[in-house]
Amino acid sequence: MLIHSGIITNSLWTPSRRPILFPLFRCFFISANDFISSSSSKASCVDDDCLFLPWLKRKAGAEISTALSIGMSSYGRALYASEQIKRGDCLLEVPFSVQLSPENLRPEFRKLIKDEVCSVAKVAVVILYEKKMGQHSEWEPYISRLPLPEDMHSSIFWSDEELGMIFPSCLYQETLKQKMLIQRDYLGVKLVFDEFPDLFQDPTLEEFTCAYQLVQSRAWESPKGVSLIPFADFLNHDNTSGAYLFGNQHKQHSEVTADRDYAVGDEVRIRYGKFSNAELLLGYGFTLSNTTYDFFQVDLMIPHDDELYTQKFDILHNLCAPSMKKDNEFTSCWSSFKIKQRKGIPLSLRAFARILVCKSQQELDDLREEATQSDGRVARYPLKNKVREIAAHQLLLSKVSQLIGKHNQHIKLLVPTTSDLRRRLAQDLLQGELRVMKSARDWLANYCFMLRTN
Repeated sequence: MLIHSGIITNSLWTPSRRPILFPLFRCFFISANDFISSSSSKASCVDDDCLFLPWLKRKAGAEISTALSIGMSSYGRALYASEQIKRGDCLLEVPFSVQLSPENLRPEFRKLIKDEVCSVAKVAVVILYEKKMGQHSEWEPYISRLPLPEDMHSSIFWSDEELGMIFPSCLYQETLKQKMLIQRDYLGVKLVFDEFPDLFQDPTLEEFTCAYQLVQSRAWESPKGVSLIPFADFLNHDNTSGAYLFGNQHKQHSEVTADRDYAVGDEVRIRYGKFSNAELLLGYGFTLSNTTYDFFQVDLMIPHDDELYTQKFDILHNLCAPSMKKDNEFTSCWSSFKIKQRKGIPLSLRAFARILVCKSQQELDDLREEATQSDGRVARYPLKNKVREIAAHQLLLSKVSQLIGKHNQHIKLLVPTTSDLRRRLAQDLLQGELRVMKSARDWLANYCFMLRTN
């Protein structure tokens, strides 16, 4: 799940694992190469949008922002400096009382929703209800500004044919998993729709998925689960910005502080976090051509016909240190490992490969003994047998080379046109992963070369 994080100190919210970008920006965003810099973006306020901030101020009973105003950029709604802004100035303060969270569920809805249903799904029910209320909803000025389904390009909305474009990426499987989770949550809230047909008109799974994605791509984690924060969610993303949204429990509001100076008319952006294109495309429906956070996944397994299968399984199962059970873990005969840009080859992956290439019980016993004499982590040091050490890394080099071949093959089939947005998104995804693969391949090849020549 991809949710905005609130960055916290003392009484502020705990950061979530993955923040998000806004669909109002994303639905027009193709790639970083197409992006217009903030210095060239100028506010162009639509009359209807000029009424939004006064409405929110009246609802909150407090000033939201005097420094920012809503404007239209080439990519949709954005927030612009309406006055000179200095670094350290408070840009906005949105009270918790005007944020949509699971607490906005009507009591009769809440009691019908299963406990295992996530907060995102609960807020999705709120969105569906308020949409059905139309002009009678107290949240209509906000709900009416949410993106339309046709403007959402998360991979969960892609057809089977479109998903085929990203089949070599681990995002393919993650998308299928996410769709299953959404379907499970739909079944968990469907009793509400069945019990109150006049209030919902029996939303379909597709309609629920759209509402779910609206929340997932716009909400921040909060003490209430997740919260949609009107006005703040017009802020677009800049991965070089040092500004974040904070949730202040003491003052009971969310706030943003400027990380630099802005002139009147400059677009103001904040940073949501460090995301790979796979995460961005799944959660937000766009890609960046220059992100430095891409990764790819390597799957390793003990062959079932390995004569030492049981012994290798045992050493993997019993000598895994807890510190290894994070992003890259191996607790069985089969595991997946992430190789991230600029992070090198994970020690746990290299350890798994060293175990796989062992050819005798004695070699495995040596690894076990080495682990018990150090910090308990198995195969974390180069094998004393140089031939086996080279073989372990040649195994990884072969795996990475195969992945490079598959990505290259798919990319050749993805010749984008100006009108084919999702094809271009798929190409950005695969090319970003390919860059990391090539870097890993070069490191592994160089390591093996140095072992052979030293």
